[in-house]
Amino acid sequence: MTDANVLRAAALLHAGELVALPTETVYGLGADAANPAAVAKIFAAKGRPADHPLIVHLPGGGHLERWARDIPNAAFELAEAFWPGPLTLILKRQPQVSDTITGGQDTVGLRVPGHPLALELLREFNGGIAAPSANRFGRISPTTAAHVRDDLGDRVAMVLDGGPCQVGIESTILDLSGARPTILRPGMI
Repeated sequence: MTDANVLRAAALLHAGELVALPTETVYGLGADAANPAAVAKIFAAKGRPADHPLIVHLPGGGHLERWARDIPNAAFELAEAFWPGPLTLILKRQPQVSDTITGGQDTVGLRVPGHPLALELLREFNGGIAAPSANRFGRISPTTAAHVRDDLGDRVAMVLDGGPCQVGIESTILDLSGARPTILRPGMI
């Protein structure tokens, strides 16, 4: 990918459009996580129920406090050890985080993907990108740009092609919002 493609993808996200992006796990269907109207397009494109929370992808661990509050030390330690990488942390959300992202819950899922193109886009965008798997709800998660195009077609403004995903399964989800850490979805970690 050239810098021009990353710049175009970031501009589309800022304009409220959907952009599919590669991660090390699967391709994600991205929207500006701070824009509820853009996030609503994810649910429409996927046919996903609106009460299903979305994971917000961040450019780095330094963005944690923009999205989460009352962050336990374990979250910082895990972020240091496993980010960028296939680990999603569930934390108590900041008040400005939209119900559209959280499905109305008081928590938010956050991760820093371990794909160089995704990180380049996130740094250029300089914010959170909500990005569930880039497929219609209930279908197999895509691991190539061609899978995304085949499944979503013109429902997405751009597919940022970063080649095949290395991991091929979704991230591990670890809930740190309660008294005891809980694995909500097993993954590579």
